[in-house]
Amino acid sequence: MPEPSPTSPERRGRRFRFTAALLVLCGVAAYLVVQYVTGGGGARGCEVVSASGDGAAYEFTPEQAENAATIAAVGTGRGMPERAVTIALATAIQESGLRNIRHGDRDSLGLFQQRPSQGWGSERQIMDPTYAAGIFYAHLAKVPHYTELPLTVAAQRVQRSGYPEAYAKHELDATLLAAALTGRAAATLTCDGRPQHTAPETGPDAVRAALVRDFGRDALQETGAVVGGTPVPSPTPSPSVTATARGRTVTVPVPEGTKKDATGRDELERGWQLAHWAVANSSALRIERVTYAGREWTVGSDSDEWRPVASEGAAGAERSAGAVRIVAAQ
Repeated sequence: MPEPSPTSPERRGRRFRFTAALLVLCGVAAYLVVQYVTGGGGARGCEVVSASGDGAAYEFTPEQAENAATIAAVGTGRGMPERAVTIALATAIQESGLRNIRHGDRDSLGLFQQRPSQGWGSERQIMDPTYAAGIFYAHLAKVPHYTELPLTVAAQRVQRSGYPEAYAKHELDATLLAAALTGRAAATLTCDGRPQHTAPETGPDAVRAALVRDFGRDALQETGAVVGGTPVPSPTPSPSVTATARGRTVTVPVPEGTKKDATGRDELERGWQLAHWAVANSSALRIERVTYAGREWTVGSDSDEWRPVASEGAAGAERSAGAVRIVAAQ
């Protein structure tokens, strides 16, 4: 019987170390791929918390916040209920991680991974988040009784995904986002406001242009708006962004009173939607301060919460509910 080679244990050790290193590298690569696809990589920067105080929260990036705010704005602009916004947000979280990506299965693109070859629109249209959200809602509105269906069923009726149960796992996060971004849950969304990418324009004009981009021409109290190729019903109340712009401040009036829009939202909720939209866009548009209903978000050390406006008493807070004030960097 031949004697064992004295180098065999050494060779086995090298093979073991090589295999272990390879497994670690594969694990790291898989993690990075998942983070990239789902948008989980990088600094979070934004958070939405439950208004009920149950401790539920969702952390996400400024890029994701900006896209989520657009999806919600397009939905409410179409007169869609909060449930529709929740379905849309859960779908976009699953499909793209709320990132406007230029790749996917076959020719899938954008926030909802819509395919030009399947009639969703041109590549350019699909890569426009406002269009992509609009065409998603147009299809969702055709699903009978979609508000009564389980979320994953309603989303699947629109998406026709190969993984029909995948949307369900994002329902809690999407519910928190929808409550904040439709304005039902006040003062629940914050961002650190640090610039994540260079915006082509900053200042009041850029803020007004972005408001019209997301909320449609109705944001200017005009009619005939079109989002995603479909006329948008005028919301009530309908805020104006032709508002005063003194220095760096854009003031967006929110009509005071008890009127409700088609989905039952009142003026206060509409105001909080605009306020949260501004915070969600704070990194992209260099927004430094947002004030509404006696509460204020400020970029910097206090950016993780909405604080009472120190200069306003109860009467002042009530008066300030009639406008959202957005201060942008020049």
